[in-house]
Amino acid sequence: MSFPALVEPAAELTIDEVRRYSRHLIIPDVAMDGQKRLKNAKVLVIGAGGLGSPALLYLAAAGVGTLGIAEFDEVDESNLQRQVIHGMSDLGKAKGLSAKESILEINPLVTVNLHEERLDNDNVLEVFKGYDLIVDGTDNFATRYMVNDAAYFLGIPYVWGSIYRFDGQASVFAPTMADDAPCYRCLYPEPPPPGMVPSCAEGGVLGVLCASIGSIQVNEAIKLLIGAGDPAIGKLVIYDALELEWRKLKVRKDPNCALCGDNPTVTGLIDYDAFCGAISEEAADAAVDATISVTQLASMIKEREEGSRDFVLVDVREPAEAEINHIPGAVLIPKGDFLNGSALGQLPSVDSGKQLVLHCKSGVRSAECLAIVKGAGYDDAVHVGGGVVAWVNQIDPSQPTY
Repeated sequence: MSFPALVEPAAELTIDEVRRYSRHLIIPDVAMDGQKRLKNAKVLVIGAGGLGSPALLYLAAAGVGTLGIAEFDEVDESNLQRQVIHGMSDLGKAKGLSAKESILEINPLVTVNLHEERLDNDNVLEVFKGYDLIVDGTDNFATRYMVNDAAYFLGIPYVWGSIYRFDGQASVFAPTMADDAPCYRCLYPEPPPPGMVPSCAEGGVLGVLCASIGSIQVNEAIKLLIGAGDPAIGKLVIYDALELEWRKLKVRKDPNCALCGDNPTVTGLIDYDAFCGAISEEAADAAVDATISVTQLASMIKEREEGSRDFVLVDVREPAEAEINHIPGAVLIPKGDFLNGSALGQLPSVDSGKQLVLHCKSGVRSAECLAIVKGAGYDDAVHVGGGVVAWVNQIDPSQPTY
């Protein structure tokens, strides 16, 4: 199904623009009219990270006249494995500024607007206003739901993408463009339980997958802007890079959708952090008065070495993570073993008198596991706030971070 172009064409292209975009101009479905529409388009890309990097570069190269970048973070060395818009000389630089410099190096004819504040309920509607289309490169559920809702309230279509390890997804959500067009909430009415889906920082992502999904997002954006082809409205594109398999599923509008359904219950921006939850209520309750710092852990390890204290330190990360860095003396029992119950058979008995100390990368997974072991009777169990990241930063900076 085709849709009208989102953007009216600009008055004309300059001689320089004709030369630059000549390979577009000879495509019948783009031609002069389509390129003029791209010149007149205003697109906001949320995030200059894994998905935002290829999206921004190709939108700029395609000749989108105005690009907005919503990004508040700084360039870190761990970003360079996949965020190709940044380089070594950009380390420590604001990602938005780094991305802008790369864009203007590729195409100085593009106007770049920076939005360097973290998007939240107080600013998201104002940031979105004035853009024709949004490309969502966010990596957390709270922001995804906020983007979906804000775009719906403003009547702005957006292109969504998601990546994890070898898997990627993409779609276009534009419920105001057609009566039967779904929104993100139609596809995912509720976020997954806290801690169930690891972030890219916890689970990893194949660097080149960002290019695969990011380029799909740009392809859909161009189609929407110029009115070409059949955009992925009501479709979910799924890519398995490990098996080199593509699938396309139909996504239907949910008449019971809380946002765009027949009787909506979400009529304004909500508390998205509370809606998605960083950790479960059980984990939050378990961590109360049962969270220790890495300096406390260092003292406990010293006491254990001196023979004045005994406890079992458990690393609940995945084996690949433990190969990168570690806390001395930790026993590796991945979180999955706690979820399926097999971890309890690997721990000392409740009657042994040995205290359990759990840690992960940052403290989220260990809090979830803490709730499980406390429920099994390990009442004095604790977990390490900040995890191995805090350990490396504060105790042993000789180890790498990830």
